[in-house]
Amino acid sequence: MTASAPPPLLAFVASDRPEAQVARSRLAERYDAVPEDRADVIVALGGDGFMLETLHANLKRPIPVFGMNRGSVGFLMNDYDEEGLIERISGADPTVIHPLQMDAWTESGQVQSGLAINEVSLLRQTRQSAKLRISVDGKVRLEELSCDGCLVATPAGSTAYNLSAHGPIVPMDARILALTPISAFRPRRWRGALLPHQARVCFEVLEADKRPVSATADSFEVRRVTRVEVRERRDVALTMLFDAGRSFEERVLAEQFTG
Repeated sequence: MTASAPPPLLAFVASDRPEAQVARSRLAERYDAVPEDRADVIVALGGDGFMLETLHANLKRPIPVFGMNRGSVGFLMNDYDEEGLIERISGADPTVIHPLQMDAWTESGQVQSGLAINEVSLLRQTRQSAKLRISVDGKVRLEELSCDGCLVATPAGSTAYNLSAHGPIVPMDARILALTPISAFRPRRWRGALLPHQARVCFEVLEADKRPVSATADSFEVRRVTRVEVRERRDVALTMLFDAGRSFEERVLAEQFTG
């Protein structure tokens, strides 16, 4: 007769929203919370933004994160319920995410780097449109894009800013990145591209002194960039947990049939 596995040790973190803080206090007492460095699973209470913060905060010790919605949208979160949490987590479906590496060169010649779970985006900083040259794996694919900006999204991020910019939803297991323009002016009909996950994308900012551009990896921003390189970090694996039968893959699929 095989002994059952011990229940996972849980740590609870919460956003600043009052309802999230209340939930954290109640759950931590009910489920005998442990510090994050001793936990098997982190339970994140908040919205999608807080889920991203939690994943970023645990890059050096990437343990699974089970989110419960105490925010607004909650696409990356499970429903909030105080009952049966151990059983939900034990039976949850894992989703593994590989973030994007952003290396951004500034006008002063400095290089700043960051990781993006959702997307790396370039955005104009003034009223004038940005002008970008786009290369993929060292080959120029678009000599000049006049636009408000452009982004590279992971499959996990394809339902976020990428979707709002009319980019495609990418299935989690597709091993594809979405390259999506933001309000393209020239060429007006360019809608972006789907790239293999190992592709290396380079953006060169044209007329950078006249048309300044910022680059953002999730919430990490670099101002007045001249060049930005983006690639997937396959060596970094982050795990989100979703209730059985409501996997992230299912959510992404269902989103494509939402009006």
